[in-house]
Amino acid sequence: MPAPYATHRAQIKAILLAWGMPEENAEPTADILSWADLHGVDSHGMSMLPGYDRHRRNGRVKMDARPRIVKETPISALVDGGGGLGHVPAHFAMQVAIDKAKQSGMAIAAVRNSAHFGATGYYTLMAAKQGLIGMACTSASSVQVAPTFGKQAKLGTDPWSFAAPSGDERPFLLDMATTTVAAGRIRNKANEGLDCPPGWVLNKEGLPSTDPLEAREKGGFLTSLGGSPENSSYKGYGLAAMVNILASCLSGATLITDPHQPQGMDIGHFFMAIDPGLFREADEFASDVARFCNDLRATTPVDPAHPVMVAGDPQWNNAAKRMAEGIPVGPGLLNQVRQIAQASAAPWLLD
Repeated sequence: MPAPYATHRAQIKAILLAWGMPEENAEPTADILSWADLHGVDSHGMSMLPGYDRHRRNGRVKMDARPRIVKETPISALVDGGGGLGHVPAHFAMQVAIDKAKQSGMAIAAVRNSAHFGATGYYTLMAAKQGLIGMACTSASSVQVAPTFGKQAKLGTDPWSFAAPSGDERPFLLDMATTTVAAGRIRNKANEGLDCPPGWVLNKEGLPSTDPLEAREKGGFLTSLGGSPENSSYKGYGLAAMVNILASCLSGATLITDPHQPQGMDIGHFFMAIDPGLFREADEFASDVARFCNDLRATTPVDPAHPVMVAGDPQWNNAAKRMAEGIPVGPGLLNQVRQIAQASAAPWLLD
């Protein structure tokens, strides 16, 4: 049965605290993870806990890591994540970029020595909520994507997000992997014993498969956005390369193509904030964003049961529904999380 958002969030935080994460780290981390589940980004919420638990038990992430600025100017900051999970340094760096952009018009923050940071859209939304344009991307915590025409994994899901204020509670919010789907969606299929739709994964010979374990356990790959060379997968491949240049080459994080890259560790993030007031009145900009989005929503749909939406609409719809009805968790994942809570002596709140 779906759990209320507050209970769902409290369960995530209870586990983080039981792992030894201090309150000042557990609070934003739980907020970011539960935000993903509330908004329907199930690949980046509670379902991440089993993977984080493995990294924790293997000593690959520090629960008490604190980010620090190691180099800065009025319009930039380089942040060291301290070797912990990425949520805290990412939140810190995005806020630094926002604060600097409010003073200077635009700013960039890059992070190194970090790990998986959850849903990229959470951070660009931070900027949009404060009247700024936000951009963010991150290198990946695991290698599982072959370049177009390749039969060897060299890339990750390498997500990218862009958000813009629209003067209301529905800013434009694009949050996308540069693969056909996020790895977490494939992981969720495996958790529940379900096949993937065609086009999500390839086997180790580069041929299409619907087995969700293909990329994780059998030497296969996720597909770049587009799915195949015939469907322009080189575009997803190119975007993934761009993400790695911004997130890793700029920050000095270990390149994902480095054969000695520690899986899940020392990944890089990139954040940018832009004040529309550099160009025109911020309210006028937001009004045009709202008008543009509404013009797109007003497009005559192919099927009246499926109206045209813009980026962010599915998240806002999911949040409204799940805030009212609770957040569903599949039985396979729920069992994994229950075992994690028991092993760490965290209270179990979801029954």
